[in-house]
Amino acid sequence: MTVTLITGANKGIGFETARQLLALGHVVYIGARDVERGEKAAAALGARFVQLDVTDDASVSSALATVDSAEGRLDVLVNNAGILAQAGTDGPTALRAFNTNAVGVVRVTEAALPLLRRSSNPIVVTVSSSAGSFWAVTNPARPEFNLPLALYSASKAAATMLTVQYAKSQPGIKFNAVEPGTTATDMTAAFGIGRTPEESARVVVRLATLDADGPTGTFQDENGEVPW
Repeated sequence: MTVTLITGANKGIGFETARQLLALGHVVYIGARDVERGEKAAAALGARFVQLDVTDDASVSSALATVDSAEGRLDVLVNNAGILAQAGTDGPTALRAFNTNAVGVVRVTEAALPLLRRSSNPIVVTVSSSAGSFWAVTNPARPEFNLPLALYSASKAAATMLTVQYAKSQPGIKFNAVEPGTTATDMTAAFGIGRTPEESARVVVRLATLDADGPTGTFQDENGEVPW
């Protein structure tokens, strides 16, 4: 069975990605900062729970050690945890945005690499955003053009670049970034926009279930590769 770890999976796109991968027969580990919420989400889905705060090295190491002890490998990692960081444009908010949305990707990926290398078809999917695409934010026809989230956009641009660089340095593992589409979640509630997490999760699931000859080093949405 395919062993999958999803960060920030107690709600939203992460939760729905977990639901869909479970339906496909994956063993899914839900990673979440909050133990109570994470355990509740895992119980609701029939998944497994690991406490995982992507901003904390010890938490990340412990979570991957738990997966290692139980499974001996990891087949799919979904870097889903993220924040909007809309409190303002200042140093502390910038540090928080990048620590979660970009450095968190590095923490979890580095901790997961030894387990991924034991898989016959290792895959890493990072939930990024076209808000971090130069092409999108400079195009007046795109919704990202007017999105007032400088730190979120910048940190997601970093997450996409990390995906490309990991794909180059780890040729035996498929790394792809995904724009899941504008989604109505707790994170975007203030904007009052978006489709259901279930619809957006399908885009993540497609990249999480690639064949061995699937693409790597790409940034995609539901229609294929996205300029950035």
